[in-house]
Amino acid sequence: MTELVAVDFEAEKAAELFTKSLHETGFGVLKNHPIQKQLVETIYQEWEEWFKGDENDKEAYLYNKETQDGFFPSRVSETAKGHKHKDIKEYYHVYPNGRCPESLEKHIRAYYKEAGLLAQTLLSWVEAYSPPDIAAAYSSPLPEMIKESHKTLLRILHYPPMTGDEEPGAIRAAAHGDINLLTVLPAANEPGLQVQRKDGSWMDAPSDFGLIIVNIGDMLQEASQGYYPSTIHRVINPSGKASDKSRISLPLFLHPRPDVVLSERHTADTYLEERLRELGVK
Repeated sequence: MTELVAVDFEAEKAAELFTKSLHETGFGVLKNHPIQKQLVETIYQEWEEWFKGDENDKEAYLYNKETQDGFFPSRVSETAKGHKHKDIKEYYHVYPNGRCPESLEKHIRAYYKEAGLLAQTLLSWVEAYSPPDIAAAYSSPLPEMIKESHKTLLRILHYPPMTGDEEPGAIRAAAHGDINLLTVLPAANEPGLQVQRKDGSWMDAPSDFGLIIVNIGDMLQEASQGYYPSTIHRVINPSGKASDKSRISLPLFLHPRPDVVLSERHTADTYLEERLRELGVK
């Protein structure tokens, strides 16, 4: 694996090529998908202004530790499993029933709906191209696992410009795997996402605006008995002129309903609770 190649969503063999990439690398990239570019660009602009805005406005939406919605400032940012330093980021969690600043709600809710519909299609592709014995072990059809789920999370990530005062060894997002089934991510407004190859080396994920990057989470790895691997990835610190720029990222983490059985070991709820404790956010 030397690079990730974008698959045309409209192509005849799109599902086959996309799921082949997921199986081999844990990641897939799509072009010509149905999510509106203008909507994504508007969200990037709106939320970058909000993150740069008045601290009191942000603190008014401070996260709820039980519901995990709202604004997570850098002081409580995640520490990736196995790492000592907090990531250099802040973020906002949007859930179906969660809080959202009124001025930002229209576009972010529209995106949540659009990305969720795309995700159901992608999960149907994943199931269709699972080996028969793997597919037979799914406790329910994969798209059904996320229907009416209030756990699917849209995270608006803000990586602030570098100041030079960052803690030695800290980066924007340390190497980690995601918890959920699939993560659907429009290419960010700045590069930096890297994917770990099987030999341990790193490659840059495509960052061309308009692409959608999708990766496997630990829950799908668990449910597919490892057939779809949850691949480690990170966001590195920029250098040179790029260090003066902030980075906005918009991952949608597809979470099943809590009662969904992933394997003999875990339901979606027990798996999520275990991982949140490991991350130190619960």
